[in-house]
Amino acid sequence: MVHEQLKHLDPKELELPETVFVRDIESKVFQSIAMQCLAKIEGVAVLEGNLIDSLLGRDPFERVKGIYVEQDQKTHTVNVKVEVNVAYGVSIPDKAEEIQTKIAHEIARLTGLHVSSVHVVFKNLIHFEEKPKAVFNQYSDEF
Repeated sequence: MVHEQLKHLDPKELELPETVFVRDIESKVFQSIAMQCLAKIEGVAVLEGNLIDSLLGRDPFERVKGIYVEQDQKTHTVNVKVEVNVAYGVSIPDKAEEIQTKIAHEIARLTGLHVSSVHVVFKNLIHFEEKPKAVFNQYSDEF
Protein backbone atom coordinates (compact mmCIF):
# COMPACT_ATOMS: atom_id res chain seq x y z
CA MET A 1 0.00 0.00 0.00
CA VAL A 2 2.87 2.39 0.83
CA HIS A 3 4.44 1.43 -2.47
CA GLU A 4 1.28 2.58 -4.27
CA GLN A 5 1.48 5.96 -2.56
CA LEU A 6 5.09 6.42 -3.66
CA LYS A 7 4.16 5.81 -7.30
CA HIS A 8 2.23 9.06 -7.38
CA LEU A 9 5.03 11.02 -5.77
CA ASP A 10 7.16 13.20 -7.99
CA PRO A 11 10.83 12.07 -7.71
CA LYS A 12 11.86 15.71 -7.43
CA GLU A 13 10.01 15.89 -4.14
CA LEU A 14 12.29 13.33 -2.54
CA GLU A 15 15.31 14.95 -0.95
CA LEU A 16 18.37 12.84 -0.45
CA PRO A 17 20.81 13.88 2.25
CA GLU A 18 23.95 15.55 0.97
CA THR A 19 27.10 13.52 1.04
CA VAL A 20 29.91 15.08 3.01
CA PHE A 21 33.44 14.25 1.94
CA VAL A 22 36.15 14.76 4.53
CA ARG A 23 39.88 14.81 3.88
CA ASP A 24 42.39 15.31 6.65
CA ILE A 25 46.06 15.88 5.97
CA GLU A 26 48.47 15.55 8.86
CA SER A 27 51.12 18.22 9.44
CA LYS A 28 53.87 15.69 8.70
CA VAL A 29 52.68 15.53 5.10
CA PHE A 30 53.10 19.28 4.68
CA GLN A 31 56.46 19.16 6.45
CA SER A 32 57.65 16.42 4.10
CA ILE A 33 56.55 18.40 1.05
CA ALA A 34 58.39 21.49 2.33
CA MET A 35 61.44 19.35 3.10
CA GLN A 36 61.50 17.96 -0.44
CA CYS A 37 61.29 21.50 -1.82
CA LEU A 38 64.14 22.72 0.40
CA ALA A 39 66.28 19.73 -0.61
CA LYS A 40 66.16 20.95 -4.21
CA ILE A 41 67.19 24.54 -3.43
CA GLU A 42 70.88 25.40 -3.47
CA GLY A 43 72.34 27.57 -0.77
CA VAL A 44 70.04 26.63 2.12
CA ALA A 45 70.06 23.92 4.76
CA VAL A 46 67.29 22.88 7.09
CA LEU A 47 67.71 22.86 10.83
CA GLU A 48 68.41 19.37 12.10
CA GLY A 49 67.06 17.62 15.16
CA ASN A 50 69.08 17.17 18.30
CA LEU A 51 71.50 14.45 19.38
CA ILE A 52 68.77 12.47 21.16
CA ASP A 53 66.79 12.21 17.91
CA SER A 54 69.90 10.92 16.20
CA LEU A 55 70.66 8.40 18.96
CA LEU A 56 67.10 7.10 18.86
CA GLY A 57 67.57 6.42 15.15
CA ARG A 58 64.73 8.59 14.00
CA ASP A 59 64.30 9.06 10.28
CA PRO A 60 66.10 12.21 9.00
CA PHE A 61 62.74 13.67 7.96
CA GLU A 62 61.43 13.21 11.51
CA ARG A 63 64.57 14.77 13.02
CA VAL A 64 64.24 17.97 11.04
CA LYS A 65 62.94 20.90 12.96
CA GLY A 66 62.01 24.35 11.81
CA ILE A 67 59.05 23.50 9.55
CA TYR A 68 55.73 24.49 11.09
CA VAL A 69 52.29 24.16 9.53
CA GLU A 70 48.96 25.61 10.57
CA GLN A 71 45.78 24.54 8.81
CA ASP A 72 42.50 26.43 8.77
CA GLN A 73 39.75 23.84 8.26
CA LYS A 74 37.06 26.46 7.62
CA THR A 75 38.83 28.23 4.77
CA HIS A 76 40.84 25.21 3.56
CA THR A 77 44.08 27.16 3.73
CA VAL A 78 47.54 26.41 5.03
CA ASN A 79 50.14 28.68 6.65
CA VAL A 80 53.73 27.47 6.55
CA LYS A 81 56.75 28.70 8.49
CA VAL A 82 60.21 27.39 7.60
CA GLU A 83 63.43 28.12 9.42
CA VAL A 84 66.60 27.59 7.41
CA ASN A 85 70.29 28.31 7.42
CA VAL A 86 71.61 30.13 4.38
CA ALA A 87 75.01 29.99 2.75
CA TYR A 88 77.20 33.07 3.02
CA GLY A 89 77.05 35.09 -0.20
CA VAL A 90 73.51 34.04 -1.17
CA SER A 91 71.01 36.84 -1.80
CA ILE A 92 68.53 36.44 1.05
CA PRO A 93 65.58 38.23 -0.66
CA ASP A 94 66.02 36.13 -3.82
CA LYS A 95 66.37 32.91 -1.84
CA ALA A 96 63.29 33.73 0.28
CA GLU A 97 61.22 34.25 -2.86
CA GLU A 98 62.47 30.98 -4.37
CA ILE A 99 61.65 29.04 -1.19
CA GLN A 100 58.22 30.63 -0.83
CA THR A 101 57.26 30.05 -4.46
CA LYS A 102 58.36 26.41 -4.55
CA ILE A 103 56.74 25.46 -1.25
CA ALA A 104 53.44 27.23 -2.02
CA HIS A 105 53.25 25.69 -5.49
CA GLU A 106 54.03 22.13 -4.35
CA ILE A 107 51.65 22.14 -1.40
CA ALA A 108 48.82 23.54 -3.53
CA ARG A 109 49.54 21.08 -6.33
CA LEU A 110 49.74 18.00 -4.11
CA THR A 111 47.02 18.76 -1.56
CA GLY A 112 44.56 20.99 -3.41
CA LEU A 113 44.68 23.46 -0.54
CA HIS A 114 45.43 27.17 -0.82
CA VAL A 115 48.67 28.27 0.81
CA SER A 116 47.87 31.61 2.40
CA SER A 117 51.41 32.31 3.65
CA VAL A 118 54.95 30.98 3.60
CA HIS A 119 57.06 32.64 6.27
CA VAL A 120 60.80 32.08 5.84
CA VAL A 121 63.10 32.69 8.80
CA PHE A 122 66.84 32.71 8.13
CA LYS A 123 68.41 31.44 11.35
CA ASN A 124 72.12 31.36 10.61
CA LEU A 125 74.80 31.91 7.98
CA ILE A 126 76.74 28.81 7.03
CA HIS A 127 79.85 28.27 4.97
CA PHE A 128 79.74 25.43 2.47
CA GLU A 129 83.03 23.76 1.59
CA GLU A 130 81.48 22.13 -1.46
CA LYS A 131 78.21 22.60 -3.28
CA PRO A 132 75.44 23.61 -0.86
CA LYS A 133 73.32 20.65 -1.98
CA ALA A 134 75.82 18.28 -0.33
CA VAL A 135 74.07 18.95 2.98
CA PHE A 136 71.04 17.06 1.69
CA ASN A 137 72.79 13.84 0.67
CA GLN A 138 71.41 12.14 3.76
CA TYR A 139 67.83 13.10 2.85
CA SER A 140 67.60 12.42 -0.84
CA ASP A 141 68.92 9.94 -3.38
CA GLU A 142 68.95 12.63 -6.08
CA PHE A 143 72.28 14.09 -5.06
